[in-house]
Amino acid sequence: MESLVIGAIASLGAGLATVLGALPVLLPINLTQRVQGIMLGFGGGVMLAATSFSLIVPATAAAIAQGQSQANAALIVVAGMLLGGLFLHLAHQLLPHEHFFKGQENVRYNNLKRIWLFIAAITIHNFPEGLAVGVNFGNNNISDGIPIALGIGLQNIPEGLVVALSLVAEKYSAGYAVWISLLTGLVEPIGGLIGIGVVSIANFILPWAMAFAAGAMLFVISDEIIPESHRQGWEKEGTMGVMLGFVIMMFLDIALG
Repeated sequence: MESLVIGAIASLGAGLATVLGALPVLLPINLTQRVQGIMLGFGGGVMLAATSFSLIVPATAAAIAQGQSQANAALIVVAGMLLGGLFLHLAHQLLPHEHFFKGQENVRYNNLKRIWLFIAAITIHNFPEGLAVGVNFGNNNISDGIPIALGIGLQNIPEGLVVALSLVAEKYSAGYAVWISLLTGLVEPIGGLIGIGVVSIANFILPWAMAFAAGAMLFVISDEIIPESHRQGWEKEGTMGVMLGFVIMMFLDIALG
């Protein structure tokens, strides 16, 4: 029960970091697209390190601890990651949404408001992050959950700002942009509670759940974050952001995990 409560709070805190990052749009600032590319790359780097050190490595260790051989543990992680990637792929195929920079996907009805398409895109993005936090806490090992909760929260700050800036650029008010950032951030505790609940009820699912979350996050990193960080020729800046985010998350995971 303790891990359930702490995990729920941690996933909520990670989600609320999105609105924390959005708050600067209330101030008279103007971030260049170059800076936004660095910030998105930073978020991608954090997620990439979290995928590696907070999900793939613990998933492998959990499978071995359950009596699997190293080869079988590797196969479980591979299968779980592919399922996670497939889940995100199907979500992209089936749910109408609009990316801030890549445009609309799977939109069959012209009367859908663009704001709802944006919200759908962010929801698809945030759910696996919450799931990743939840499965770590669901194993009753709080020390494993804290680094990834901090890391996801850390990457949500620049992401929240870019989301809010994009909404303001679409002629929404700054206050409305912050409100939407808050709503989309609340998707993460939902994913967190699902992850905690599934793992708590059936602990043997832990390596599968971690691998699934890793695959889903890896899909988001490659399909969403890195391409957006490289938009309009800022590839080097985006790459610098990825490297900085990766090493910071790696440090958090090794130092706190």
